[in-house]
Amino acid sequence: MQQTDDMEVPLLNDSNSNRQKSLAQERDGFSHQLKDSEGSMESPNLEFEYGDTDGFTAELSELYSYTEEPEFSLNRDYFEEDFKNHVKGRRWMELSLEEQRAYVMRLLDALEVTDRDKRLKVARAILYLAQGVFDECDTETDVLYWSRHNVFLLYDMGIFTALLELLSMEIDNNQACSTAVRKPAISLADSTELRVLLSIMYLMVETIRVEMEGDSPERKAAREAFKTELGSPLYNGEPFALLLFTMVTKFCSMNAPHFPMKKVLLLLWKTILFTLGGFEELQEMKVRMREQFNLPPLPEDSIKVVRNMRAASPPASAMELIEQQQQQKRGRRSRRSAFVDSLEGDSPYAKKQPLVKQDSLDTYNERDPFKNDDARDEEDDPEDVDSGIEGEVDPLDRDVIIQPPPPPPPLRPPTERVSFPKGLPWAPKVREKDIEHFLETSRNKFIGFTLGNDTDTLVGLPRPIHESVKTLKQHKYVSIAEVQIKREEELQQCPMTMGEEEVEESPAEILYLGMLPSLSQYVIALLKLLLAAAPTSKAKTDSINILADVLPEEMPITVLQSMKLGIDVNRHKEIIVKAISALLLLLLKHFKLNHIYQFDYVAQHLVFANCIPLILKFFNQNIMSYISAKNSICTLDFPHCVVHEMPELTAESLEAGDSNQFCWRNLFSCINLLRILNKITKWKHSRTMMLVVFKSAPILKRALKVKQAMMQLYVLKLLKIQTKYLGRQWRKSNMKTMSAIYQKVRHRLNDDWAYGNDIDARPWDFQAEECALRESIEKFNTRRYDKNQNNEFTPVDNCLQSVLGQRVDLPEDFHYSYEMWLEREVFAQPIQWEGLLQAQ
Repeated sequence: MQQTDDMEVPLLNDSNSNRQKSLAQERDGFSHQLKDSEGSMESPNLEFEYGDTDGFTAELSELYSYTEEPEFSLNRDYFEEDFKNHVKGRRWMELSLEEQRAYVMRLLDALEVTDRDKRLKVARAILYLAQGVFDECDTETDVLYWSRHNVFLLYDMGIFTALLELLSMEIDNNQACSTAVRKPAISLADSTELRVLLSIMYLMVETIRVEMEGDSPERKAAREAFKTELGSPLYNGEPFALLLFTMVTKFCSMNAPHFPMKKVLLLLWKTILFTLGGFEELQEMKVRMREQFNLPPLPEDSIKVVRNMRAASPPASAMELIEQQQQQKRGRRSRRSAFVDSLEGDSPYAKKQPLVKQDSLDTYNERDPFKNDDARDEEDDPEDVDSGIEGEVDPLDRDVIIQPPPPPPPLRPPTERVSFPKGLPWAPKVREKDIEHFLETSRNKFIGFTLGNDTDTLVGLPRPIHESVKTLKQHKYVSIAEVQIKREEELQQCPMTMGEEEVEESPAEILYLGMLPSLSQYVIALLKLLLAAAPTSKAKTDSINILADVLPEEMPITVLQSMKLGIDVNRHKEIIVKAISALLLLLLKHFKLNHIYQFDYVAQHLVFANCIPLILKFFNQNIMSYISAKNSICTLDFPHCVVHEMPELTAESLEAGDSNQFCWRNLFSCINLLRILNKITKWKHSRTMMLVVFKSAPILKRALKVKQAMMQLYVLKLLKIQTKYLGRQWRKSNMKTMSAIYQKVRHRLNDDWAYGNDIDARPWDFQAEECALRESIEKFNTRRYDKNQNNEFTPVDNCLQSVLGQRVDLPEDFHYSYEMWLEREVFAQPIQWEGLLQAQ
């Protein structure tokens, strides 16, 4: 079971104090340092496949807390009580489809009763149907089959719309909200009705969303209809997701502390995923949109490239470095004695003096233990087989390759050479701005003047410059965002000639339009929940309580019950982090594809709400412990717990946890948070400097201990964008990390990331950059969405006949009072004709 730290973890760590502290601990021989270093050199590769969601069964099981286990039998009892009264002597599975429809229709009618308790019993009976009438099933497969059958039946009979009305009633139930606010301690019982309704809706959304091979045409049609229904403004003029966002903000404002936030967030995430599409759908949409803009196709499929990547061995920890240095000293003495022997002509190394000479180069100073000035952030010894980046050639090996005499006995196993990568995984890219900057520099140097944005004229430039420009243009990449920004500038500058913009009513556009008025509130609420669920956050009295739907009415009295509740609470927090991270990433990706300024608007709100330090705070923990947390009890997971007999739980079985190598949801959450951090900092120098100011480099470097290729890729991307600001000494001391960046991260030609000599390395006016971006976003939102603006370009009709000929809608009773109005407003009012003439 993961032990959450109640101490506040400082975000900004001083590297010198950390180094002294870690070295002191290692010299004193503290055993817990070994735990911190686990997963560095001995950690195996994690067989993790990133996707939109976990397996279907795992996603269903995470809907329920372990404290909700008694409610499964309660749902069954209410269903069987009602079912036996209307269908005597038969089981649900024995009914024909028409009989099942008739019974569901009867339940639908019963949902409309005014008695709250009777409604809850009917809702529990419907929930039992959605859960797969598990009492009549023998295996988990049967439960999932009948759950799917019943969910499509419930949707076909209109249950979702009825549940939506009940959910709106519960959200607006002021009595329940005021009662919950006054209660000193909120428990599972305060959210019973909401939990039942949200559970049914989640089962319906998740089951219909997942496509199976054997689905009939009717089910495929139902899926498309449900997808359109959820994404359209059919519910009070807004999409269903907006109702759930309202629940989130209401909960975070302390007006409804009894809302079951985990279920709300899971349902919100799956609704967005269903209506907008997952990562593969995003890739297909990106390909189609590039075709619409007449842009060249993508150089590669990013999903396939990442999945084919291999993890690199992480940098060594401080304990491992000390051991390596001791081995290195012994090895150095043996090489020195060999060198002395070679001077006397008795050694086979006599002709290999450059090998010893190479050892003294400052470029590879991490080989010399006496030059290591930062034990915590130093890289491992290249002589060690497992500690280097896979495929990186040791400097000693390079000399062996170059020298003509026969090589000495190999310093590495011969299989190491086979793993050297044949090529870089990503095609390099160049922006138009980079070509312009290169030509501007070249013209200033060779000719003495520039030609502005001209990238075609090469007169007067030497031949190598011609070749360079040709190579740059071969790899030029124009993004959809650049086209959208250019189009927006044209619309702002020439509103009359460009005309009205045609905006496609896509699900992402409808969602953004609905979120726009309260977007900042939604973002702040989600980050508040993420902070409350982070394992590095300590409990505060004034923080929001996210455990309302997991704490039982009666607190545990035995050690076993306390352990079970502790696992449940940690699992509950992990699921919340998983849902929020996936939700934010989906919103950012879809809005970026829909329009870059929609993405920038959300990203800027995230930055202003301190998302960057929050994510860094999340990673400032023992990330290997978080990845391998065992906060789950397999025997209590749905549907296992409703089919099999429950074994007796013991403290030993709870401590052991499951046998998985890692926790899928935690690794998924970490990758999502890294991707969010990448998205909001990419090409934004002010935000990159925030990473530097918050000292993210050591925090991110520790995350490289997780041997999973995709997670390492996004960590290396974040390190790459700030490398130029970290100084020469950091780069010199972290050559293994620099090699990993070179091997795994896409190359931007002319990007001086490894040296920091270019102009962009010194952006001082960060505030101006954010203000200029904000101004562009506001202009975009005003132009496209502010329909009530007083636009000076609005045409005015000056023709008397057309103005008088316009049809005016008058109230029905107007002709009754027309004469009275005419007498009062026209005939009784004196008209000063001279004044009118003078005014003209």
